[in-house]
Amino acid sequence: MAVEQQRRQLRMKRKASIRARLSGTGAVPRLAVYRSNTRLSAQLIDDEKSISLVSAWIKGKNIASAKKLGEDIAAKAKTAGIKKVVFDRGGFRYHGSIKQIAETARAGGLVF
Repeated sequence: MAVEQQRRQLRMKRKASIRARLSGTGAVPRLAVYRSNTRLSAQLIDDEKSISLVSAWIKGKNIASAKKLGEDIAAKAKTAGIKKVVFDRGGFRYHGSIKQIAETARAGGLVF
């Protein structure tokens, strides 16, 4: 159990470091992604008003699920009139499902 707690603490430290440099606005929101044991989630956040503009999640955390989530969040952002975002990987490595979400969202029309 101690290894899992240490791993989580290190991810929280990386997350805080990333968040110190990134901030979303109404015009350019933050695309925050999260990977749990069972699902992937993404949301567009306006940090100035502390509100979530668009959100989506999908059960499963494989590459196919990540691709579907990236398409879904890009489509929802497009309907909300959002084209440019700042990508927040939430302390996770830019690898695997996190990378797939980003690449698919870019292919769906988001610029970051």
